[in-house]
Amino acid sequence: MPKDSDQKEPKDERAPDVPEETVRKKVRANTPSPHRGNSPQASPPKFVSVEELMETAKGVTNMALAHEIMVNQDFQIKPAEPPEGSLERQVKEIMHKAFWDCLETQLKEDPPSYEHAIKLLAEIKETLLSFLLPGQGRLQARIEEVLDLPLIQQQAENGALDIGHLSQFIVGMMGSFCAPCRDEDIRKLKEITEIVPLLKAIFSVLDLMKVDMANFALMSIRPHLMQQSVEYERNKFQQFLEKQPNALDYTEKWLEETVKCLKESDEEGCGAAELASPIRVHNRAYLRLLKWDHASVPFPETVLMDQVRFQEMQQELERLVLLSSVLLIVYTTTGEAISGLPGLMETLKSSVGAMLADMHMPSFNAQEAFATIGEKLCVELSCCLSRHGFSPFSADGSSALKGQISAVIQPDNKVRALMDSRVQTYLLAVLESSQHRTPPPLPGGLTPISKELTKLAVGFSRLVNFNKLVYSPFYQKILQNILTPGESLSTVT
Repeated sequence: MPKDSDQKEPKDERAPDVPEETVRKKVRANTPSPHRGNSPQASPPKFVSVEELMETAKGVTNMALAHEIMVNQDFQIKPAEPPEGSLERQVKEIMHKAFWDCLETQLKEDPPSYEHAIKLLAEIKETLLSFLLPGQGRLQARIEEVLDLPLIQQQAENGALDIGHLSQFIVGMMGSFCAPCRDEDIRKLKEITEIVPLLKAIFSVLDLMKVDMANFALMSIRPHLMQQSVEYERNKFQQFLEKQPNALDYTEKWLEETVKCLKESDEEGCGAAELASPIRVHNRAYLRLLKWDHASVPFPETVLMDQVRFQEMQQELERLVLLSSVLLIVYTTTGEAISGLPGLMETLKSSVGAMLADMHMPSFNAQEAFATIGEKLCVELSCCLSRHGFSPFSADGSSALKGQISAVIQPDNKVRALMDSRVQTYLLAVLESSQHRTPPPLPGGLTPISKELTKLAVGFSRLVNFNKLVYSPFYQKILQNILTPGESLSTVT
């Protein structure tokens, strides 16, 4: 039988988490080429051979896979399956059908021919032995005893081979090795009585068990991979940089513009050295990634592998800002009448959140959506006020609330700007406090979105901290050229 799972390495795909995958596909579909337009002055082009180019591409691919394993806690290996209707899938199905038809023909001969069947048993034996852990000597001895290939060969030659008995033993061993999620598959195997369909199903389940074992091993060693992964990714990027000396151009521009923004704003009256300290520059630089113009501004090379993640966070952040803005308007407009009503906040939040779920889709009409939100919230608030003995909204009150909610779609809206500023302040505080393990307090008005914002902040901080670990030597070197000689340069962490 063709060993698909052995001949091809599993693709670096993720487990099907539907909501996240849907967002990720939308983002990828709308993300332009990251290095198009607005190019900074680069080094002269360096000509490389095809071999060097292929070697570099392979190194980048391996680096991207190692990076994905570390930063994506839900990363899982999946069986490699050709797309439905593709030529590769059609060829695979034809070849497999021909193989199993040939096996069935051999077993129906008189006397039966067991040449292919014995090869399958040898392959199954090898797979079962690969599932064993150190110290499982008794199971190994049992497998070696029952699936003794020379003995099986002799039995076949003498017409005494009982493949059905061997298949049932194999199914039983699979049941002792498999993950709980495969118990149903094992139960179905026990119900199959025909030899060829049973062997075919056995190989199908074994392929799934191989993937399960690989994912289990990955989950077990992930906590021990951090330091090795940091060094591996840094070395791979250094090798890439040696072949492409201009591979940090956009990173340099990103950091230069951050320093410039810090010096121009000087919001807190800080000194020049404090404003442009490496840690401050970096935290602000990472925060700028959540305000990035992905359509026209190239993404920095050192964070390019995480561009989709940063863009997803940016979109979620925009949604949370609008959600918190609407809720703040509702509660400041209605006052104490609804402030203590149980469950009302979650009801309003759920209603607004549902309307904003597709806000980054091309078909989303912001003006219509916020008009609908205003109408719906006015109805819900009037019903709620009436149930609790308060006077319902007046026509003027409803009109004023709808107008304030509709105004939130404007980028310069004061309420929206206020909530955006508070969210940015909170995320910056999270980055600054990450070394102290003490979460910063939540700014006022963000309590309704505290759960979502905290989850986003944790993911953002984890991504940033890993990036700092990997690329801090490169950042330090860049900042040495950016910062003035009189300014100190501490470690970028």
